[in-house]
Amino acid sequence: MEVTELARSASEQDPGKGLAAVAALRALLEELEATHVTNARAAGWSWEQIASALGVKRQSAHRKHARRIGR
Repeated sequence: MEVTELARSASEQDPGKGLAAVAALRALLEELEATHVTNARAAGWSWEQIASALGVKRQSAHRKHARRIGR
């Protein structure tokens, strides 16, 4: 399902459709975040810079992503 379809489904009155769309959007956001964190690290960004861009603490960003990208 495309992002625009997911966004439309998220505003559905049917709770089942809305919640399924929210879950799919959450998964997409996690995938996008992981991709961009990996790109930032490859570009030499520090965990502090990444955390600041994400609006979280450095330890949170590191804990969430460091093992996956091996840094």
